[in-house]
Amino acid sequence: MQNKKSAPNLIVMLTRNDFTVNNAYDLFSECKHLGVKYWGIKEAPLSAPEIKRLFSFFHQYGKTAVLESVTYSEEEGLESAKKAAACECDILIGTKYYDSINEICKKNNIKYMPYIGRVYNRPSILEGTSDSIIEESNKYIDSGVYGVNFLGYRHKNTSDELIKNVLQKVKTNICVAGSIDDFQKLNEVIKYSPWGFTIGNAFFENKFGSGFSQQIERVCSYLGKEE
Repeated sequence: MQNKKSAPNLIVMLTRNDFTVNNAYDLFSECKHLGVKYWGIKEAPLSAPEIKRLFSFFHQYGKTAVLESVTYSEEEGLESAKKAAACECDILIGTKYYDSINEICKKNNIKYMPYIGRVYNRPSILEGTSDSIIEESNKYIDSGVYGVNFLGYRHKNTSDELIKNVLQKVKTNICVAGSIDDFQKLNEVIKYSPWGFTIGNAFFENKFGSGFSQQIERVCSYLGKEE
């Protein structure tokens, strides 16, 4: 249970295998009464009007709308950033960092949290030493990003040491995204207290109990956040 440090923010991702689920709107409708603030989707396969409709629904209930873009080229990342702006997204996580994407986010008051490390494939895989990831993060911090998106549990050689080094040495908001699917990993996240973390697949696979909303409540309770 989280105690002295402030609890990291849970971002509920309505996604499986890095794609938004077909029933995302209905799922959120069932869970909109929950106190969890951050709700996210991937940029694919929804159209811009579908994303805007869903984000408007999030905002109607006081939620923060998060878009994660699993893209690696500047062209694809720019498309996602423009879509995020058109859909009134609050936080854009993902994309490889490009100045052009950062500028769009700044102009549209979108909090930008790009990937750090070498990220590729879908579902995403991370490579890179903790030192190189930290050095890269510092460059993005200097560019004025809101934070960074760290796929720590999707690293090819993930370890507690890697997680610890990045979460303790990167001095900005960190979102730990992907493959948090048991209480051991959740305990590690709580221990190092980043800004936030995502859970998507695990809720669909009942890794934290049974029932979508019930699992969200259980994780929030474990974090010490009242629902």
